[in-house]
Amino acid sequence: MASGGVVDVDPGLGPRRWGALGALALATFVLALDMTILNVALPSIAADLKADTGGQQWTVDAFLVVFASAMLPAGMLGDRFGRRLTLVTGLAVLLAGSVVGALADGPGLLIAGRAVMGLGAALVSPLTVAVLPALFGPAERAKAIAALTAAFTAGLPLGPLVGGWLLDRYWWGSVLLVNVPLVLVALAGCALLLPETRERGAPPVDVLGAACVAGALGALCHGLIEGPSLGWGAPLVLASWAAALPLLAVPAARERGRERPPLGLGLLRDPAFGGNALIGALISFILAGLIFVLPQYLQAVHGHDAFGTGLRLLPLLAGVLVAARGCQPLVRQFGPRGIVATGLALLSFAGIQGSTTEVGSGYGLTAIWLTVAGLGAGLALLPATEAALAALPSDRSGTGSGLLMTLRHVGGAICVAVLGSLLAQVYRDRLDTDGLPPAAAEASRESVVAAHAVAGNTGRTTLADSADWAFTHGMSVTLYVCSLTALGGALLAGLLLPQRRAVRSGVTTLATAEGDARE
Repeated sequence: MASGGVVDVDPGLGPRRWGALGALALATFVLALDMTILNVALPSIAADLKADTGGQQWTVDAFLVVFASAMLPAGMLGDRFGRRLTLVTGLAVLLAGSVVGALADGPGLLIAGRAVMGLGAALVSPLTVAVLPALFGPAERAKAIAALTAAFTAGLPLGPLVGGWLLDRYWWGSVLLVNVPLVLVALAGCALLLPETRERGAPPVDVLGAACVAGALGALCHGLIEGPSLGWGAPLVLASWAAALPLLAVPAARERGRERPPLGLGLLRDPAFGGNALIGALISFILAGLIFVLPQYLQAVHGHDAFGTGLRLLPLLAGVLVAARGCQPLVRQFGPRGIVATGLALLSFAGIQGSTTEVGSGYGLTAIWLTVAGLGAGLALLPATEAALAALPSDRSGTGSGLLMTLRHVGGAICVAVLGSLLAQVYRDRLDTDGLPPAAAEASRESVVAAHAVAGNTGRTTLADSADWAFTHGMSVTLYVCSLTALGGALLAGLLLPQRRAVRSGVTTLATAEGDARE
C-alpha cells in the first residue's frame, strides 16, 4: 500500500472504492452540519439554559476552536498510526460528544460536549482527504475531491434547515442527537470499506507544538468573545491576547531546521498550497459570519420559527450547488486563479447587498444576496481546495490535509469570535434602555432574545423595537466586514495564486486529471 512513504492505489478495491467515498462524504457532511446546525437553536438555548451572548458564542466556538486546533496533530496521528484507525476513532469520539451535549442541563456541559465533538471532528476531517490516494488514481481523484467538497458545502446551509425541522418537533438537544444515526452509518462504512494506510518513517507527533497551537487559538478566541461583556481593557481579556503570540512562537521555533517538520508549517511557503489554504480560510470566515448572524435575524427580528428560518437559508445551498456543477468546465477554460477571484468578488457583492438590510426589509432581498453568496462560495472554494491538495506530495497527505483544514476552520472559529463580539458590541451600544430598571436593562443588553423577553414581561414595546433596530444595525456592520474580507481575498487570489499547477505525486489538479481521463 505504501512504498517509501508514497501511497499507491489499492488495485483490489474495485467498485468498493465508491462505497468508501460515500462513507467519507457522509462523514464530511456531518462535520459541516455540526458547524451550523446549532445556530438556529441559539435562541432556544438562550431561553432554556439561560445562556448569555458569550455562552451562545462558546457553544458554537467550543466546537470550532477544538476542531481547528486539533487537526494538525490528527493529521500526524493518521500518517504515523494509520489513517483509517484515526478516522474511525474520530467518528466514535464525535458520537460520544453529541450525546453528552444533547443531554446537557446547563451551558457549561453543553460547551464541554461541543468541545468533545470538535476533537472527534478534528480526527476525521484531514483523514477524509488523506485516504483518497489509496482509493483513486489521477483520472478519478479530482472527482472524488469535488464530491467531498460538495458534501461539505452542502452541509453548511442544510444545518439550519435540519435543525429548524427538529426544533419545531422536539427539544433543542435533538439537533445534536441527529448525529447518532448518521455517524453510525459513516463509521461502519469507513471501518469496512477503507484500506488502512500510513506513512513509513513518519516523524513523531509533536505534542508540545500541537498543544501550543491549541492554547494560542483558545486564548485568542477567549479574549475576543469575552471582550464585549468584560470590557476590552479588562485584565483577563488582555492576558488572553498576550498569551496567544508566545504560544504560537513555540511551534514555529520547533519547526525550524528539521528535515521533516512534524506540523508541516513549511508547506505554507509553497504559493500553490499556502495561497489556496489562505483563500479557504477567508471563505470559511465569511460563510461562518453569514450563517452566525442571519438565523438570529430571521428568528428574533422577523419572528420565523426554526424550520422557517432553515427554509429561508436554502438559496445559499442553491447557489453552492449551481457553482459545484459549473465550476469544473470554468476552471478548464479560464484556470483556477480567475475562478477563485471571481467567486470571492461575488461573495463581496453579496455582503454589500446584505449590509443594506433593515428591520422592515422583505425576504426577497435576503434570498437574492444569499444565492449570490452561495454561488461565490462554491466557485471559490472548490478550485482553491483542489489546487491546495494538488500541491501536496502524497507522503505528507495526512499532515498537509490537517494543516489545510486547520487554517480553514481557524477562519470559521475566529469569525464567530470576532464578528460575534462586533455584533454584540454594536447591539449594546445602539440599544435604548432608558427608563428600565438596572437589572432589566442589563438583561436586555445580553441578546436580542433577552430584550424581547424583557419587553414581553414589562409591556415595553419600544424596547423590542429598539432591540430589533440595534441587532439589524449590528448585522449590517458584520456583513460589511465580510464583504471587505471577500474583496481583499479576491485581490490576494489575483496576485498570489498560480494560474496552473504541475502534477504532484499526491493529488492531481482538476484540469490535468480530466485531461488524463479524456486521453
